[in-house]
Amino acid sequence: MKRLLNLSEHLEALRQLGFWILLAIPAGLLAGTASAFFLWALERVTDLRFEHGWLLFLLPVGGLLIGLLYHHWGKDSEGGNNVLLEQIHQPGGGVPIRMAPLVLIGTLATHLFGGSAGREGTAVQMGGSLAGACGKYFKLRPDDLRLILMAGVAAGFGSVFGTPLAGAIFAMEVLVIGRIQYQALIPVLAASLIGDVTCSAWGIHHTAYHIAIADGSGDRAALDFRLLGLTIAAGVIFGLISQFFSEFVHYLQQFWKKTIAYAPLRPVAGGLVVIALTYLLGTRDYLGLGVHSPDPKAVTILSAFNAGGAGPLSWWWKILFTAVTLSCGFKGGEVTPLFFIGAALGNALATLTGAPVDLFAGLGFIAVFAGASNTPLACTIMGIELFGSHNTVYFAVACFVAYYFSGHSGIYLSQRVGVSKRRHHELPKDLSLREAREWHFKARRK
Repeated sequence: MKRLLNLSEHLEALRQLGFWILLAIPAGLLAGTASAFFLWALERVTDLRFEHGWLLFLLPVGGLLIGLLYHHWGKDSEGGNNVLLEQIHQPGGGVPIRMAPLVLIGTLATHLFGGSAGREGTAVQMGGSLAGACGKYFKLRPDDLRLILMAGVAAGFGSVFGTPLAGAIFAMEVLVIGRIQYQALIPVLAASLIGDVTCSAWGIHHTAYHIAIADGSGDRAALDFRLLGLTIAAGVIFGLISQFFSEFVHYLQQFWKKTIAYAPLRPVAGGLVVIALTYLLGTRDYLGLGVHSPDPKAVTILSAFNAGGAGPLSWWWKILFTAVTLSCGFKGGEVTPLFFIGAALGNALATLTGAPVDLFAGLGFIAVFAGASNTPLACTIMGIELFGSHNTVYFAVACFVAYYFSGHSGIYLSQRVGVSKRRHHELPKDLSLREAREWHFKARRK
């Protein structure tokens, strides 16, 4: 009883709580403000692209400018999200503050000219860079610097998607596969909440999605075992597509490096490929974010939630456009394109099986990302925050199965493998995904 009432221990916990909340305030305010400006600017450049179709022909020029920008001034910012993960794993030189303006300019240019990219990478990198600057200003110790960087990641993610709980869990879950970094619980939650509130306070509104409740009443859909079986099967497919996307992007990155030695010329070539693909297909549906379009007949993330809103191969075309765009050096992120890929794939699977289209589009939306990022818990919570809690069981099943079937692959090669997904694929402890891919390759050759 005396130990339970240890006053000094509780006072120390209270001091730590106050310390991290105070540090999370500037990190959240800066990340939320940066996300608000970024989302406002992204909407402006997207509208310009819709209004002036000829901007697509400047995509190679924009690629050259981005390439030159990073070649001469990017230095250690080129690694993007992987730089953040590496600095959280082993704090060293810190996250460069120039990462924030560089990725902002690069992403806006990518979207202005029609590159198929996302926005999460930009928000997370800005949040991490600004939080790192706060850590340096307050002269934090290495252990505390790790936590403030995680807080920046959470604030960037939570504010850009309007999902603060998912942002907090994502920052704790994304570092090591199979382990959640609970020591960061307070700073990531505080920063993510503050970042989201700040972004909203600037007048930014996030896209609203809707999935109908199966029985039309209550807060939770009645469990349908046929639908549960279809969800498991879809989760397998979502996971395999996650793995394919990740490996395809990594393969193309190596292809560009081997083919074109001078880095600034790679996005020039990639831009030409995107233009060729656009005219080969005769549609611009797969350019940019793909959340919405002024053309009511276009395939978008929103249209994929409706029957007939996506073609049977829409998911594949978005993979191709995105992989080419990101692998050659354009900036942005993978997440929103993964939402598009997953929603379009879910639409196609629902059409084949007779499952609810809106539900399966939502399952694909979160599960393909869960597999590609190895963050099934964060993506389950994201599903609840975006679509409501009535289909929580299906969200969890789809995300967990997709995570399992995506294997030891992912879009973030600096992730570490804490717990192997499969017993017969036991890996040496704490390998990064980059090292794990090499380990698997050598093991197959033996």
